[in-house]
Amino acid sequence: MSEKPDTRIGVDKLQQLITRGPFNQWLDFTVVKADADGLEIRAAWRDEWVVNPDRRYTHGGILAAIVDVAADYAIAAELGRPVPTIDLRVDYHKAAMPGDLTAKAKVVRMGSQYSTAEAYVYDKDGALVASGRGTYYTAAPK
Repeated sequence: MSEKPDTRIGVDKLQQLITRGPFNQWLDFTVVKADADGLEIRAAWRDEWVVNPDRRYTHGGILAAIVDVAADYAIAAELGRPVPTIDLRVDYHKAAMPGDLTAKAKVVRMGSQYSTAEAYVYDKDGALVASGRGTYYTAAPK
């Protein structure tokens, strides 16, 4: 029996992959940690994230995007490549006020066709602001 080859990639390679896309560049992601326990990324605060100028909280779409990217790249850390999202569910726990956001993600199930990962987004004070779970298409490219 042959063992499954280790395709896990490190922080530097993940940083290169995550910053290839213009949207991810705009979100200004920094890969903080990537290991067997999961992935941690930071998104640098932008005033353009504000949905309500009077209250100054972050638009839910930004939080959903951070959940999606973190979950996707938790899988990418294991596969060596990012994968398309099939389904995404996000829960909002409290308003995310101005300040960098940190996402922690981990793979729940790695499958040959579909995989699942979850992510948690924290504000600058460490409070949980959003969480979610995504399903991703992980079949080998043709």
